[in-house]
Amino acid sequence: MYIAMNRFTVTTQNAKAFEALWLGRDSHLKDMDGFVEFHMLKGPEDEGKILYASHTVWASEEAFRAWTRSDAFRAAHKDAGSTMKLHEGAPTFEGFSTIQHIA
Repeated sequence: MYIAMNRFTVTTQNAKAFEALWLGRDSHLKDMDGFVEFHMLKGPEDEGKILYASHTVWASEEAFRAWTRSDAFRAAHKDAGSTMKLHEGAPTFEGFSTIQHIA
């Protein structure tokens, strides 16, 4: 299992627009081999900023890498440059391989 995360720092003024963007987009994830699940997480507010994280679970790192090279990935991210004004800086990517899973 592989978990891919992106962290975003969003000002409270942009929070509603940022959430609407994510809730209204077509992610194209469900059609990808190896896709397990997606979560958009909202963290704590601190000093007028909110931490968000996209959290995607994949069957393997190879499945995630295939997603990043796919036409579906390009379609899902085609407007990414225009949304930069909603969060501070570039998102911070973190990728994790599972060493233990308890269900």
